[in-house]
Amino acid sequence: MSLTVNEIRSKFLNFMKEKGHVIVPSASLVPENDPTTLFTGSGMQPMLQYLLGQPHPLGTRIADSQKSFRSKDIEEVGDNRHTTFFEMLGNWSFGDYFKEEQITWMWEFLIDELKLDPQHFYVSCFIGKENLGVPRDTFSAELWQKLFSSKGIVAKISENPESGMNDGEKIFYFEEKKNWWSRSGVPANMPAGEPGGPDSEMFYDFDPMMEKKMHSISKYTNVPCHVNCDCGRFMEIGNNVFMQYKKTANGFEELPQMNVDFGGGVERIAAAVNNDSDMFNIDVFDEPKKTIERLSGKKYGESESVTYAYRVSLDHLRAATFLIGDGVMPGNKDQMYFVRRLIRRAVRFARNLGVKENFTKEVAVSFIETYRQEYNNLEEKKDNILIEIDREESKFRKTLENGIRQFEKLSHGNISGIDAFDLLQSYGFPIELTEELAKERNIEIDRSSFDEEKKKHSEESRTASAGKFKGGLGGDGEMEVKYHTATHLLHEALRQVLGDHVLQKGSNITPERLRFDFSHGEKMTDEQKARVEKIVNDVIAQNLPVTREEVSHAEARARGAIGVFDTKYGDTVSIYTVGETGTRGKEKMFSMEFCGGPHVISTGVLAVGGNHPDDSSQMDNHPDDNNQMDKRKVKFKIIKEEAVSAGVRRIKAVLE
Repeated sequence: MSLTVNEIRSKFLNFMKEKGHVIVPSASLVPENDPTTLFTGSGMQPMLQYLLGQPHPLGTRIADSQKSFRSKDIEEVGDNRHTTFFEMLGNWSFGDYFKEEQITWMWEFLIDELKLDPQHFYVSCFIGKENLGVPRDTFSAELWQKLFSSKGIVAKISENPESGMNDGEKIFYFEEKKNWWSRSGVPANMPAGEPGGPDSEMFYDFDPMMEKKMHSISKYTNVPCHVNCDCGRFMEIGNNVFMQYKKTANGFEELPQMNVDFGGGVERIAAAVNNDSDMFNIDVFDEPKKTIERLSGKKYGESESVTYAYRVSLDHLRAATFLIGDGVMPGNKDQMYFVRRLIRRAVRFARNLGVKENFTKEVAVSFIETYRQEYNNLEEKKDNILIEIDREESKFRKTLENGIRQFEKLSHGNISGIDAFDLLQSYGFPIELTEELAKERNIEIDRSSFDEEKKKHSEESRTASAGKFKGGLGGDGEMEVKYHTATHLLHEALRQVLGDHVLQKGSNITPERLRFDFSHGEKMTDEQKARVEKIVNDVIAQNLPVTREEVSHAEARARGAIGVFDTKYGDTVSIYTVGETGTRGKEKMFSMEFCGGPHVISTGVLAVGGNHPDDSSQMDNHPDDNNQMDKRKVKFKIIKEEAVSAGVRRIKAVLE
């Protein structure tokens, strides 16, 4: 059976809809109000606040296909399974169904609906942590065993899978590093109050008869094969997370609301359905491959090096296309840096294929055409995507030639690691290309000292990043909530001062400040900034109510609500109104926006100074405690206004 990615996505969403789930659109690749991460890296991320207890406006059963991007996987791309961009099929139960329904439905969807051969199917379960009061997940293991039996398969359970697999073993117990989920990692690392739980992962075997001998390649030659090894024989296609426990000072106790979080990579599932271990042979890469083949004259798969270069170019340009489509332009800061890096690595590897002229635009067109039906924003922003991606390629081709010239100056003798790293850092010249050119000239590179220099640089970068992105996940701390409301006031004030063309393009909030990106083509004058500050501070002084309503998408639009995240919840949306509720334009209404919250209950709370203990009583989760106003007053202040990219400006502001 062969299925396209669109068909698999559609089958999953229809399947979950029949099971009572509400289908919601994908959130943006740029997280809203999460200062701990640059990108949406999983289907769970936009749902975390609901897994932690906030009611979802559409109920307790939700499903979607979430766009995801993981920057840490950039250098992993090139094998048969790693990509930086992927779609994560997901379904959630917020205190509704639990293990029995979830596991049974996954079997029904993968085996009965998608027709995966159960002989190729394997699962893992949590082995338990008795000293912390978390028992072995025998329920999941025994349920899987019954499901295998329904197909006439006697599925044995293994307790020591890493020593190798024996005939008939289908279910494997693994420890917490493999089969436990929490934001803090393994149980021992979790702070008191943190939720977490066991998970049950699902795998597909591409070589059940061991004819391809994937397990015997490279460094895995003498390593026992099992479902969690990386030899290429097995591929994880989905993970059922059962958020069941809360960490306490004495171990773990069960949560009053037990949740389910399933995530399954649609590309990996497609590879399994097609019984082809090379994920780059699924249909979404077909047209982009043809484009590169036409431009390079080389066929995908004709050699290991050609295949590797194809995979990097395909993955990176797909990711860049989607990121630009979600408003992230190539640049040197934050998310923009990764878009730039993706495009440049794609150009560099395409050069290895013999592509010497600009090509990224043509590949991007192929991806836009492939995904336009599911993600219509790609078609809507097509012109901008193609302009940005082509412009970045043109810039880098000049950089690449400069790097080659610098290499020529160094290549009269062996190249030191410091010089090789300088080529990378200063000229964007990758070590792989440096090594390739050195080999052609029979000269050597001090790779060990290069690795040391790179490691030192990476450690310094990680230290800097750890400080830069501090803050609470989800942005639900006291000051984050205040700044979240302040972004709404800023948004409306900018529209009043600059015009209705101003729309939010992104935001980032920490306990110390807010950062707000918006559409506007010119630098703001000092007078304009002062007028914006005055409007915001006047609204704070008026102590206007902040009201949340759940209405239909059509009603919200009709009433004049604005916001870039208005498709996040589908047909039912949350809107927050500052001032009198009703229809935008009424005298006593200041603003009305689509938003998931949380917010303060009145603007006067933003005037409360410091981290006063009474501040929390003014948040919208404590509506009855609205009489505890602190006498210390603060004001809204713009501390920086700058360009982000063409047509997008950024403001950083504080409550001081």
